[in-house]
Amino acid sequence: MQIRSLSEAAPDRRPPAVNEDLVLTGPDFALVLDGATAPKGVDSGCLHDVPWLVRQFAIQLAPALLAQASVPLPDLLAEAIAAVRATHADTCDVSNPDSPSSTVSIVRLHPDHVEHLVLADSPVVMRSPAGRITVHHDDRVERLPERTLEAVRRLRNQPGGFWAASTEPKAAYEAITGSTDLAAVDVVAILSDGASRFTELYGHSWDELIDVLTTAGPRQLIDRVRQYDAAGGGRWKQYDDASVVLLQRP
Repeated sequence: MQIRSLSEAAPDRRPPAVNEDLVLTGPDFALVLDGATAPKGVDSGCLHDVPWLVRQFAIQLAPALLAQASVPLPDLLAEAIAAVRATHADTCDVSNPDSPSSTVSIVRLHPDHVEHLVLADSPVVMRSPAGRITVHHDDRVERLPERTLEAVRRLRNQPGGFWAASTEPKAAYEAITGSTDLAAVDVVAILSDGASRFTELYGHSWDELIDVLTTAGPRQLIDRVRQYDAAGGGRWKQYDDASVVLLQRP
């Protein structure tokens, strides 16, 4: 499959703009990481910022994805989380529930199937040659009974709550995973929620989102999202970092 990608920081960030998303692609894989920005005044117990965490996950996942095609994705992610935790366990309070975190969405191509993993709210969208859309989405954040700081803290990486990549390797085994016959897939899109809001917040169908991507590319999708953002349509925040990976049969 041909791969195109784009990732950009939210336009309202003060310069220099820091993108807390990260896109990584290889010969047979693609992933999107979307770092979670802690609210002002929240003590994360960590000396590091969100971009540092996202880069560390990428550093751990890239060689594993390149070299270990037969190892299940949850195992690779659990090992990455454990390794990143170890890099700052001596300097930071890694038991703090507000420690920096990230979504993780991975697609890995095999000769006969496509494997996916989705942890937190960065969906993977697939279209079949017949035009059927399938969305692999972890919506547990959206289903929280309340969104107060205390509730999110209490329910992060806990049964009955939601899961994200942070300091708990067990979170990897709570990801949404699966595989699809390669013959049944002609398009795959991986989106951070700053890009998926085209559908999830601004009302367009997943079919429309895939049509924009396949006909005009990731740049056009993000530009359209920014137009809505500029009009003040954001639910929790007006702008967000936005990332897209498009895998498409030539």
